[in-house]
Amino acid sequence: MSMSHLYGTDGDDGVEMESFEVSDWDLQNEFNPHRQRHRQTKEEATYGVWAERDSDEERPSFGGKRSRDYSAPVSFVSAGLRKAAAEELSDEDSDDDEKPVKQEEIPKEFVPKKLKTGGNFKPSQKGFAGGSKSFVDFGSWERHTKGIGQKLLQKMGYVPGRGLGKNAQGIINPIEAKQRKGKGAVGAYGSERTPQSLQDFPVVDSEEETEEVIDMTGREQKVYYSYSQISHKHNIPDDSPQQPLGKDSKPQGFALPELEHNLQLLIDITEQEIIQSDRQLQYERDMVVNLSHEIQKMAEVLSHEEKAISNLSKVLDMVEECERRMQPGCENPLTLDECAKIFETLQDKYYEEYRMSDRVDLAVAIVYPLMKEYFKNWDPLKDCTYGTEIIAKWKSLLENDQLLSHSGQDLSTDAFHRLMWEIWMPYVRNIVARWQPRNCGSMVDFLDSWVNVVPVWILDNILDQLIFPKLQKEVESWNPLTDTVPIHSWIHPWLPLMQARLEPLYSPIRNKLANALQKWHPSDSSAKLILQPWKDVFTPGSWEAFMVKNIVPKLGMCLNELIINPHQQHMDAFYWVIDWEGMISVSSLVGLLEKHFFPKWLQVLCSWLSNSPNYEEITKWYLGWKSMFSDQVLAHPSIKDKFNEALDIMNRAVSSSVGGYMQPGARENIAYLTHTERRKDFQYEAMQERREAENMAQRGIGAAAGSVPMNFKDLIQTKAEEHNIVFMPVIGKRHEGKQLYTFGRIVIYIDRGVVFVQGEKTWVPTSLQSLIDMAK
Repeated sequence: MSMSHLYGTDGDDGVEMESFEVSDWDLQNEFNPHRQRHRQTKEEATYGVWAERDSDEERPSFGGKRSRDYSAPVSFVSAGLRKAAAEELSDEDSDDDEKPVKQEEIPKEFVPKKLKTGGNFKPSQKGFAGGSKSFVDFGSWERHTKGIGQKLLQKMGYVPGRGLGKNAQGIINPIEAKQRKGKGAVGAYGSERTPQSLQDFPVVDSEEETEEVIDMTGREQKVYYSYSQISHKHNIPDDSPQQPLGKDSKPQGFALPELEHNLQLLIDITEQEIIQSDRQLQYERDMVVNLSHEIQKMAEVLSHEEKAISNLSKVLDMVEECERRMQPGCENPLTLDECAKIFETLQDKYYEEYRMSDRVDLAVAIVYPLMKEYFKNWDPLKDCTYGTEIIAKWKSLLENDQLLSHSGQDLSTDAFHRLMWEIWMPYVRNIVARWQPRNCGSMVDFLDSWVNVVPVWILDNILDQLIFPKLQKEVESWNPLTDTVPIHSWIHPWLPLMQARLEPLYSPIRNKLANALQKWHPSDSSAKLILQPWKDVFTPGSWEAFMVKNIVPKLGMCLNELIINPHQQHMDAFYWVIDWEGMISVSSLVGLLEKHFFPKWLQVLCSWLSNSPNYEEITKWYLGWKSMFSDQVLAHPSIKDKFNEALDIMNRAVSSSVGGYMQPGARENIAYLTHTERRKDFQYEAMQERREAENMAQRGIGAAAGSVPMNFKDLIQTKAEEHNIVFMPVIGKRHEGKQLYTFGRIVIYIDRGVVFVQGEKTWVPTSLQSLIDMAK
């Protein structure tokens, strides 16, 4: 089936092709309501583009040729000879000459090279440059309609004769079509733009763009894209938009842009010079202000230096005056009190100069000779307070506050420590060497008087290196059997000063006392007098062990020798044992009574009840023995059980005498005695419980009334009071600046809520409960 009725044929080679170019017919009939409309036939609906259609119904733009009749006989047409290449090229040139609009005739600003941006549409354009229908008949088809389109456009601001858009930048005429000359591709024959499109969409010439020229002769840089623009630049003296001339304004006669530019350039240069001069002036003013401040500061420094020089001159005069009065043969020699006043003046009025000076050298040169003269005839044991006030004054004047510590001192940096070590200490060494340890009163008084004046490390040196060796040697030579002076009389006075330092002496003292007690009998009360002062000195554990080993066995032997006779009782042995109550623990005393006393006592009671006794005498005998014991012993459960057992024996004896002779009222008396004793025990227990509750309540109230929150030291103090443990600070003893305390026989210190206990080589942290256990 031939498609020639749909596709046209090229006139040269007869190739069938469809022409899709927009023709004049298309443009003229696009908005023509009376144009002939093609109705689709049944065959076209079935076969689509392959359906046959009449040539009359074909649109004129589809080649305008009728389809060939392939049923007709074949006719040949001569095509002629093939032309040479040169002739074909000449034909193409001749075709180019026949173009209606030549490229050279188009103005340069309309050359289709580079499309400019922005709406360069001209609202004044009238119609197509190609001669198409003008805008007069635009919208004329609406005379056959209700005209709704034109009304909507007018409501939206459309003005007939102008383009669409806010600024009327839209094109008025339809897009103009241009027919390509040959069969080549787009752009093969040069620009295909029409004069109308060049007018509506101006472009920039890319060739001139590559040769852009920069003009720097004006007030600002300008870029020209052609030399023609450079030649016409004098015609545009100013880039600013020209204002329309008014009625009274006169047109400018002539323009001198170069002169105006040069004048403006001179004005700008002058303006920059003025600005620079103003900046320089401001800088100079600021410099003047800064220099004024510097002058003021230097004046203050100069005044300060002059004052310092004046003060130093006065200090030098005072020092020279001291040196002059210390010379031999001076009529008014300098005394230690006057020298102290001079140093006080230096410290009060010339504090900075005094602190800056070398106080050690100054004190060595002035104070030391006066100090030697002051203590020349001093006997510390006779006048222990001599010089304490004057030395305390010199301590505040010379001691370096930054070097206060109980550890070793650098004598070259602290004048007071050096003074005490080199001047005061030799007198103490001499007096301790001649001192007898058993005459401890004078030496203890002397050290107590100086404990707050002497540096801590010097006091430690005296106690460790001078006093303790003398005491140790004296303890070794002490004999408790021959010496008439008790050892505690010359050891215990040292406890406040030495405290834990005396621990090494306790072991040999206990050994000597144990040896002396080997042949001792409880009837000798001198042993108690010797041992009693040591009960609170020895640790509870060591004291109990000493009692159990050396005293308790002797008391047990004494109770074994006791004979219980209700008719003729000798109480001496019993008194010897009971007299040690308070020295030995309650548990040890109860053990002695359970083992050596109550078995014999209960046996005598049973024997007495079996021989028709007088129950009134038995009652007195029972109450008499019970009154021999203290309330603390009677409150012990074991002692209660023994006396209750005696009551039960008496009740059984009264109840079992059936049919025999019974003393009148005996049963009632025994029952009354039993009831009374049981009630006393109950009342005593209730009283003890109430007392304990009151004590706990008082402790709670005292803790609440105290400082809240309680610090760790107060907590340790409370626990020590609850367990009857001595907790007190060690006088003059510190470790790393922390105060040392004695907790029983243990030396501790507190740091940030942690207790540290002194070990063999170092300090060990421990808990409060462990500390209490160690102290017990």
